[in-house]
This record gives sequence, structure tokens and C-alpha cells, in this order.
Amino acid sequence: MNPLWLSHFTATSSIGRGLEQTLSALRQRRTGLAPCTFDTVDLATYTGEVAGVDAVQLPARLADFDCRNNRLAQLGLMQDGFAGAVHAAIAKYGAQRIGVFLGTSTSGILQTELAYRRRDPDTGALPADFIYGTTHNTFSVADFTRHYFGLTGPAVVVSSACSSSAKVFSSARRMIEAGLIDAAVVGGVDTLCLTTLYGFNSLGLIAEQACRPYDAQRNGLSIGEAAAFALLERVPQHPRDNLNPDAVLLLGIGESSDAYHMSSPHPDGLGARMAMQDALKMAGLQPSEIDYINLHGTATQSNDAAEGKAVAAIFGHGTPCSSTKGATGHTLGAAGGLEAVICALALQHGLLPAGINTRQLDPSIDLDYLLDNRDQAVARVLSNSFGFGGTNCSLIFGRKDRL
Repeated sequence: MNPLWLSHFTATSSIGRGLEQTLSALRQRRTGLAPCTFDTVDLATYTGEVAGVDAVQLPARLADFDCRNNRLAQLGLMQDGFAGAVHAAIAKYGAQRIGVFLGTSTSGILQTELAYRRRDPDTGALPADFIYGTTHNTFSVADFTRHYFGLTGPAVVVSSACSSSAKVFSSARRMIEAGLIDAAVVGGVDTLCLTTLYGFNSLGLIAEQACRPYDAQRNGLSIGEAAAFALLERVPQHPRDNLNPDAVLLLGIGESSDAYHMSSPHPDGLGARMAMQDALKMAGLQPSEIDYINLHGTATQSNDAAEGKAVAAIFGHGTPCSSTKGATGHTLGAAGGLEAVICALALQHGLLPAGINTRQLDPSIDLDYLLDNRDQAVARVLSNSFGFGGTNCSLIFGRKDRL
């Protein structure tokens, strides 16, 4: 594929608002997970809640979009000068030539949960101020984002569970390659809600403590929330537009669907292996050319075992890897976007982030799993995102001056 340029990117999660706070938390090996106090939830678990979301006020013209998911989206868009970068792209390309491709799984479910508490006691009717289409609807976050910027190009939401905001990079790439758009806002937003927390609990997948990816005693995930965005553009061809040496490029994408089971991965990581192999093929790379892998690493028994087998089959023991979900929690539909930004930070700052909370590595998984941060020059990284139903996506990013 022709590489694409992540000209700007940002992330907001439980470990911080924007790149500076996110990088600082990774360097300090600080987790954003804490005992769950979200809304009325009564579960013994940890969550990665973003502080201050409820205080965010949407512009009056966008009042119909008001819900926790879109408030977090706006909070994320306000960081690191990202909104200014989008406005500059509009001036350069035109509002109709910029697409919006976002991933989410929960969308505005919380808004519906809150509306149900206010049903008419006689008729059961939902309150008149509840607007499903601009809040709960999965398209809501893309619709909000395009209205927020005044964009008129294509807008798409991918809702493929935990691979959602990785797969949007592929959707955007296809439209850019087809000449339909010149740039794209990509990423993902997911927020806490009762349906998700109680739903994962009913599957027996929620840990009582902060999650411990790849630990011998791992026993479940911790749910988090996040908003992550990147502005994708073609690599400039004119000499005066030369990129900075540390510019981050999207080099390869691999997608697969093993459809093994609705909520469990293929035990040998078949779909995961296919996605990673396809990403390497698209990027024209050998496994030895990847310097770091950001693992999907949810801290469930089945996910880590299956992904570990798939990674070992392709990369062996020699490639450093870790899951950053011990810091952020599993942000579901936002995980791919959030971890893409973490990979971009790894490339720019030479930081391979440790997998925190993990105390004793599972001896049956033979990987070079990082328990401590490692500082080293990084040229190429791979990020894995695997969702329910066997929908898988792997992304490869590279630093421009080391390719």
C-alpha cells in the first residue's frame, strides 16, 4: 500500500487528557484503573473512567447530540491542537474532501439507560427529550464529529466490537486510495455504561482487581473508556512539504474474520495470525523488521493464550511486546484507536511501554513480554485489535526517518 501520514493525533483516557499526560503515565507506569464507582453499578471490579466528562458542555447548536459518548468525543477533540489541525485541513482540501471514520461499541447506550429510569409510570413511554438517533445510535459519534467541524464528506461508523477503531484505518485508506477523499478523521470513542459492565460480568469476564494481561493468574478484564483520533493524509510529495523526521506513517493493515465463536477467539489464534500476516504482507515487511507489538491483551484466559500462540507462531520469542490495557483498561470500540496513538508515541519517543499490573508471566506463553519500560530506537510497530465474533485487525506504523 501507499503509506499514509498521521499528521496529527491525540488520545484521552483514564491515564490522561492528550499526548503529554498519556506519555507521562506510560513512562511512570501509572494505571488509570480504580475501584468502580460509576453511576449505580454494584460490581466488585475496576474501571478506567475519564474524569470530568459529565462537566463537558456541547455547543448549543449540537444539543441534540448530548450524551456521555459525544461529550467524551468533544473532550478528546479539544486536545493537542487536533481541532485546529482539522480546520487547517478543511482550508486545504475542502469540507467535502475530508471523511470521518470512527469506531464505537457502546455508543450512547448510557443515554438510553438513563431515559428508561424516567419512563412514564402509566404508559411506559420514554421521555420526550430522549433522542435515539443522535445519542444511542452507533452513527451518532461520527455524525456529531462531522457537525462539530462542518465536514460534508463521507462519514462511517464501524462497530465490530473491540476491533472497531482499528478497522476504521482500513475504511479510510480505501476511500483515500480510490480518490474519493483527500484526508480522514479516524479513531474511536467508547464510554462506560451499565449494559457493558453487567454484560461482561454475566460472561464471567470481569476481574475483581485491576486487570493483569498475560499473568499466570489473570482472571478477566477491566473496562475503560477513551476517545482517540488521528488525521490521516497522503504523504506529501512536494519537496517543500517534507515531513518531520519523527513523522508517523501507516504502513500496513491486516483484517480477518475467523468466526470461530461469538465471544471466544479461535484457540490457536487463527484469525489473529491471518490479520498479522496480512498486515506484514501489505507493508512489505518481514516479522524481524517489527520492533514492538502492542498486544490486544485483554487479560482473559482465552484471549491472551490464543493471541500468544499467534504472535509466537509468526514472531517467535524475540520481538518485544506488551499490553497497555493494564494502564487504560479495555476501552472496547476505542481500543484500536487509543493503542494506535500509544504506538505513535512509542515511535516518536523511543519508549516500549511495560505491561503493568502483571506480576508473574504465564509460562505457557513464550513471548518477550515487557514487565519494565524499555528505551530504544523504534522504526516499526504493530498493534493488534481483536473483537467478538472473530473480527480481527492488525495495524503497522513506522517512523519516517527510520524506514
